Amino acid sequence: MPAARAAGLSVCGFPRTERLLRRGQYLRVQNGGRRVHTAHFVILVLPRGVQGDAQGPATARIGVTVGKRVGNAVRRNRVKRVVREVYRTSKTLFPTDCDVVLVARLGADRLDYGAVKAEVERARDAIFEARTKALARDPRPPQSSL
Repeated sequence: MPAARAAGLSVCGFPRTERLLRRGQYLRVQNGGRRVHTAHFVILVLPRGVQGDAQGPATARIGVTVGKRVGNAVRRNRVKRVVREVYRTSKTLFPTDCDVVLVARLGADRLDYGAVKAEVERARDAIFEARTKALARDPRPPQSSL
């Protein structure tokens, strides 16, 4: 990697700060996020300011969920690798201040990199609209003081 940086080449990484790592993080997005449906994915978007988490760096955090219905472990892991690679190489398709979870649907295991990227590109406007709608709504209803 250092040789690539020295040569002036762009290095696209996928550091821990850009991943959803814990079950609670996934559940927070799944329970409070806005949904965008595509043919092979359900994309959940939750701005980080809405969820009550500490404000992290201004990058998207991504998580991928692939259920057993999609295929065996090899197929599920391949779907996760391809989705992560699409994110890693095309970060502009995702809002920077949001947590995003992609839930794979049946048939996602048959998609290659180009097909996944094209599907996310088609959903890009809807993803950013979901972010805007999530920011516009009141995150928590007022609590009574009884």
